[in-house]
Amino acid sequence: MDKIRKIKSQTQPASLGVSGQGMDRQIQKKASVSSKVGYGLGILLLIAFAAWFVNTLSNGRSLSVNSERITVSTVTVGTFEDFIPLRGRLVPSSTVYLDAIEGGRVEEVLVEDGAMVEAGDLIAVLSNTNLQLEVLGREAAVTEQLNNMRSIELQLEQNRLSHKRNLVEIDYQIKRLERALARQQDLVARDLASRSTIEELDDELNYYRARRGVTLESQATDARMQEQQLRQLQDAGEQLQAGLGFAKKNLDDLNVRAPLHGKLSGFSIEIGQSIARGGRLGQIDDPDGYKLNVKIDEFYLGRVDLQQTGIAEHKNDEIDLEISKIYPQVNAGQFEVDMALANEPTGLRRGQTMQVRLTLGDNTDAILIPNGSFYQETGGNWIFVVSADGSEAIKRTVQLGRRNTDFIEVLDGLERGERVITSPYTSFTNMDRLSLSGD
Repeated sequence: MDKIRKIKSQTQPASLGVSGQGMDRQIQKKASVSSKVGYGLGILLLIAFAAWFVNTLSNGRSLSVNSERITVSTVTVGTFEDFIPLRGRLVPSSTVYLDAIEGGRVEEVLVEDGAMVEAGDLIAVLSNTNLQLEVLGREAAVTEQLNNMRSIELQLEQNRLSHKRNLVEIDYQIKRLERALARQQDLVARDLASRSTIEELDDELNYYRARRGVTLESQATDARMQEQQLRQLQDAGEQLQAGLGFAKKNLDDLNVRAPLHGKLSGFSIEIGQSIARGGRLGQIDDPDGYKLNVKIDEFYLGRVDLQQTGIAEHKNDEIDLEISKIYPQVNAGQFEVDMALANEPTGLRRGQTMQVRLTLGDNTDAILIPNGSFYQETGGNWIFVVSADGSEAIKRTVQLGRRNTDFIEVLDGLERGERVITSPYTSFTNMDRLSLSGD
């Protein structure tokens, strides 16, 4: 019995507690299949975003472009002809402008615009009241100065005659006193006259001798001063005469004359019209000689120099040209040059335009790409290079050199056989990579 009690005591728990407590246990919830799929998709999206973000950082900004809307060209090796095509306009080889030296009112117009004139022909007459009054005033000033000069000359001559009279009178007194003194000395020697008489005569003689010296000195001083004053007046008179001459010339210039033989153009003044001083009246052009005025892009300003040659086309003929003048002022991104014609064929007319081929340098072998509109957006500093499989184009820094109408010289950054985009970059100048597709 004791053994049975012992076994029961080992198998039963020490404390049963609440009824049924020994039969309860905790059941854990299992995750649903949909939750697991959602977690997996989220993780995949996160990985994809991270991969896209890393790819974007490493490859830069990209854009998908339809490959049919771009122009892809191949890098080649060939001969670069260093020229630029231009258009030139025929202008007279020499032009003389007619400007109003003095302004005025148009009184007469004697020739029409476009007429041929000879040197010295009167073509218009102006009037200027102020200029006429100025000429009259200058004439009065010259007359007054001439009168002053005549007064000084008269005064100088009167002083000279006055000093001459004084000298004649002094010489006469000296001679008279010398004779009287000699007689008195003879009388004194014979005790027939007093010593005091001799002394008086001697004092008077010395007085006239001293007066003669002072008179001579005064005469020289007056003559020197008056001659200086006369020279000053003469110089002033010459200046007034010169001023009067200029004023008369300006007055005469109101009669506008042709300075040389030629064709009058731009002459559109009307009777009664007021012309300002220095105002343009027209111009006279050389009717026989021409030159080409050509506008060139400022990009070539440093490569254009005097005596560079070119060729112009005229009725299937070629005319040799040479740069004779360069205008360095840049307007609207262009500067101008004048080109002299080596030969002037018949049929040339002022204002006619010609196609010009300006040579900038010798022909050389070089790596070439076709000239395209991309250059305006990149400035020749970079270009999009198409991958070998044609699926994308990557921005690459390059160094481009000379250009002509057909090709651009490649100095660095591209190899023969590579393909580049040469169409405009307007819509993707800020991109680093282009994804090319047929859509």
